[in-house]
Amino acid sequence: MIHRTPPPKQGLYDPAHEHDACGVGFVVDLQARATHSIVTQALQVLANLEHRGACGCEANTGDGAGILFQTPHAFLARECEALKIKLPRPGEYGLGMVFLPRDPAARAECEQLFEKAVLDEGQWVLGWRTVPVDNRSLGPTAKAGEPFVRQIFIGRAETIGDDLSFERKLFIIRRRVENAVKASVIPSRGMFYVPSLSMKTVVYKGMLMSGQMALYYRDLVDPAVTSALALVHSRFSTNTFPNWARAHPYRYIAHNGEINTLRGNINWMHARERLFESPLFGGDLRTIMPVIDTDGSDSGMFDNSLEMLTLGGRTLPHSAMMMIPEPWSNHESMSPEKKAFYEYHGTLMEPWDGPALIAFTDGRRIGAVLDRNGLRPSRYYVTKDDLVVLASEAGVLDIPPDQVRVKGRLQPGRMFLVDLN
Repeated sequence: MIHRTPPPKQGLYDPAHEHDACGVGFVVDLQARATHSIVTQALQVLANLEHRGACGCEANTGDGAGILFQTPHAFLARECEALKIKLPRPGEYGLGMVFLPRDPAARAECEQLFEKAVLDEGQWVLGWRTVPVDNRSLGPTAKAGEPFVRQIFIGRAETIGDDLSFERKLFIIRRRVENAVKASVIPSRGMFYVPSLSMKTVVYKGMLMSGQMALYYRDLVDPAVTSALALVHSRFSTNTFPNWARAHPYRYIAHNGEINTLRGNINWMHARERLFESPLFGGDLRTIMPVIDTDGSDSGMFDNSLEMLTLGGRTLPHSAMMMIPEPWSNHESMSPEKKAFYEYHGTLMEPWDGPALIAFTDGRRIGAVLDRNGLRPSRYYVTKDDLVVLASEAGVLDIPPDQVRVKGRLQPGRMFLVDLN
């Protein structure tokens, strides 16, 4: 049987027990130089992590692979010009990657609901672009669940002040359309999922093998697709049902490992939601609830929470430290100020604990955090020409030893961070 979405609880199967074990890596230019080389090198990292992913009985159907990188404005402007869509300058529009049903009628309904959500939030739709794909390398199972992939371009209203406010507005739009689709009959007629909706980043992913990414998404081999950072992931769904939506990266993270405290994390988040207050979200708080989409995997739920904390006004590193704190209570050499930070935030949120390496980015900062026990590996290199490579193992890129300035491993409970600002 082909599952476009995870099956319900039945027999010995319970979706609450689903976890991932995968390969993750990123490449970033410390000088913030956006080039196609960063995308190419990230895809090479992904290819070298293929053994970390998995396939089913079909050698050409993978558990999932994907890449997240900065919005390639020059490429999109060229493509949109051919479609008679005039893109404003970078930062003045949002880009959504959207998985839609193959059925034309259901797809049209999804697009109408999306456009309505955009207009209801005071923004406007600049246009749609069908993403060119080539599924000839895919196995039958991957093809059976394959969505129709399109991009939506959303114009930014002049009333929106800073970039984070626009990111928050795009988040609200996404939650509105997700809730509207769930309330309709569309889910029974095909997949609807939004891999990314942001002014800063875009996610290309799917139920693919690592080596199929550039074969399937033709955009990725275009020299005009440039970025200063790229995050990749090869998925091994240890006891999950793979599908297109559950491939990584998610909107902020890519994850290698398991969250063992998941049930408690979900329950506490649900219990506290009615107490949420935010001057940044105001009356939109009820629109975006629940924070956690329990149809997702443990990685997806972690991403839901990190997204909410970050858009709620905290920096991305701050939010990551809240969710995966160091072992601080009996840490003799930790400063009192840092202990106070962890003690205070411990009253707001329980640790998301388990053997986990989580890489994260908001398009400006990129980094990784390791669980407090250090049960997942993480290695990094910094080269003399200011290239940074971090991955779940060494050797993901062929870097001459004489070009390595610094190399090391991420320590338990610690964070590795690159800030392009």
